[in-house]
Amino acid sequence: QVQLVESGGGLVHAGGSLRLSCTASGSIASINAMGWYRQAPGKQRESVAIISRIGSTNYVDSVKGRFTIARVNATRTVSLQMNSLKPEDTAVYYCNADIISNDWVPLNLWGQGTQVTVSS
Repeated sequence: QVQLVESGGGLVHAGGSLRLSCTASGSIASINAMGWYRQAPGKQRESVAIISRIGSTNYVDSVKGRFTIARVNATRTVSLQMNSLKPEDTAVYYCNADIISNDWVPLNLWGQGTQVTVSS
């Protein structure tokens, strides 16, 4: 069974930092793009940061200069370092990955979600 497991998140004051991590496990041949999305109450899920297999990154404008996405292909891990957090960053954060299984089946998987709450 191929899955994504997230860790990190929590409660922090405005201006603080948090780090999210996500690891893919199971029968995996390769992982293409990995990314982080978030969904605030009453809002649609939005893309926060995406990183390609070779390390090209893309960020939503609201987090540029504050968040950094990184990945380690050898450990199948993607992380999101979040600095200078603002109350508007409060949301459930989800890891996402485009995976090719060992059976050569393409999969788009989501992590279980982790709550990030930034108090003012």
